[in-house]
Amino acid sequence: MAKSDEKEPITIKKYANRRLYNTATSKYVTLDDLSQMVKAGEEFVVVDAKSGDDITRPVLTQIIFEEEAKGENLLPVSFLRQLIQFYGDSLQSMVPNYLDASMSAFSNNQDRMRSYMESAVDRSMFPLQQWEEIGRQNMAMFERAFQMFTPYAAGGNDAPKSSDRGDEKLDDLKTQIENLRKQLDELSR
Repeated sequence: MAKSDEKEPITIKKYANRRLYNTATSKYVTLDDLSQMVKAGEEFVVVDAKSGDDITRPVLTQIIFEEEAKGENLLPVSFLRQLIQFYGDSLQSMVPNYLDASMSAFSNNQDRMRSYMESAVDRSMFPLQQWEEIGRQNMAMFERAFQMFTPYAAGGNDAPKSSDRGDEKLDDLKTQIENLRKQLDELSR
């Protein structure tokens, strides 16, 4: 399949005065504008206007920081602590791909739940408690999956007594994912 169908990302230039310039609209934008672009699914790259360096990652991180500072607390403190622990760790290179895959799976499940809700004739048929429980289970699954990469997190300071500990956690995650699928199937009926 040809990649010519894909749209080129919009270029946002960041100037020394910290202003951001959208080259597609020829207008200055704010971090809030970029946040809205992300939510709308618009692809963009942020480049330093002087050096041409790609600075998309730090700008996106700054958007997250701003959202968290507003009180939109999405990231649990325990997750942030674990994430910080991976910097400089031998597993650091594995974390980005793992988080990307986990968020993609979580997003796909969220999209599926939204589509079930939208296709329902009467929204009152969906008990709120079931959705809250699914959300709790998703978060618990995500945290347990993340703990697989944190040695000794679940067992204190002592080393695991068996090399099967990772296999047990993986089996537990598979079971939880299957339970979530069953719940989603039940809700769609």
